[in-house]
Amino acid sequence: MRCMRRLHRFCSNGAGAHTVAMDFKNISVIVTCMNEEHTLARCLASCAGAGETLVVDSFSTDRTLEVARSHPAVVFQRPYESAAKQKNWAVDRAAREWVLILDADEELSPELRREIEALEAPRGVDGFWIRRRSTYLGRRISHCGWQRDKVLRLFRRGAGRYEEKEVHEEISLSGTPAHLAGFLIHAPYRDRAHYMRKLEEYSTRGAREYRKRGGRFPAVNMALHPPFRFLRMYVFQGGFLDGSRGFELCALSAYGVWRKYSKARSMKRCGENG
Repeated sequence: MRCMRRLHRFCSNGAGAHTVAMDFKNISVIVTCMNEEHTLARCLASCAGAGETLVVDSFSTDRTLEVARSHPAVVFQRPYESAAKQKNWAVDRAAREWVLILDADEELSPELRREIEALEAPRGVDGFWIRRRSTYLGRRISHCGWQRDKVLRLFRRGAGRYEEKEVHEEISLSGTPAHLAGFLIHAPYRDRAHYMRKLEEYSTRGAREYRKRGGRFPAVNMALHPPFRFLRMYVFQGGFLDGSRGFELCALSAYGVWRKYSKARSMKRCGENG
């Protein structure tokens, strides 16, 4: 297994002479969600048997709560402020030594599940990067930059915390990470309407983050960044190899960038910060 070879090399380089077995019962799984009745069951089923599962719901209006309560999970409801704050709040309530964070539209692949169950973490390793395989409208996307998608989601409790950001939040790890060979299955969009709702939501948050960080010249960025985003994803990252789905995804991603800077310009004109 590639993961074991990587960890062996890590130990040989002096990062830790001993390993610690990672019992699946010693993992707190955290799932944050809002109106995810279509994907939550698969997510929770993929991590069944963990030491504990904490579901943090942002007052869903569909059957999400019903689905969550049909599984052996502790269910909380909490108003949504940001993904980072929601996840950090849940991490503070985790009781096991290791924490695994999943979005409701993600699930552990069988390979990743087996890898985690058999994992022996070297002392000195406090977290693991996990690759994601994502689909768009039912078709796997193998290019567009998605082929390099990875997230740091498994970490030792107390060693990781999310940065306070509106979008693209990431774990800030105090220790050393390693990489797992398995992957998460990621189905972020149910249909085009769902994609557009998320695009509007993320572009608004992105505009707020841009303003908070002192971003300037949104009109210039609105003109330049969208075509460069499309060119990068479709040409340089091979989006054309994903056919019509790849073209559509690259075009919509570029449009999302345009929406972000357009909203930031409007906020600037109105004197708003978000």
